[in-house]
Amino acid sequence: MELKTLFKSWLLIALGVLIASHIFEGIRYTDTSSLIVAVLLLSICNVFLKPLLMLFALPFIILTFGLGIWIINALLFLLVGNLVDGFAVDSFGYALAGALVVSLTGAAANVLFGKTK
Repeated sequence: MELKTLFKSWLLIALGVLIASHIFEGIRYTDTSSLIVAVLLLSICNVFLKPLLMLFALPFIILTFGLGIWIINALLFLLVGNLVDGFAVDSFGYALAGALVVSLTGAAANVLFGKTK
């Protein structure tokens, strides 16, 4: 994967997490460094853990017509909230909402600026 593509992906995740933390009171960060660590960890999870989880959950993803991917994203969001000091996700509901905002941010950026090759 190209470095420019990784940086764009990281920026979109950062923007999505930032927006989600301002919209929902159950997603919060204490300082900028904890937000950066959370976004980096979420990006790493998206690169390494998400494909593995999607492989194991493929029947569930097919049965739910793709909504299982949203649940996987929410679980990763919740995992990052539990691992990073200074970044908190209060419940699975807030994790679902945060994952939705991050996904919508990425989709909106792809519509506005074109999909990454």
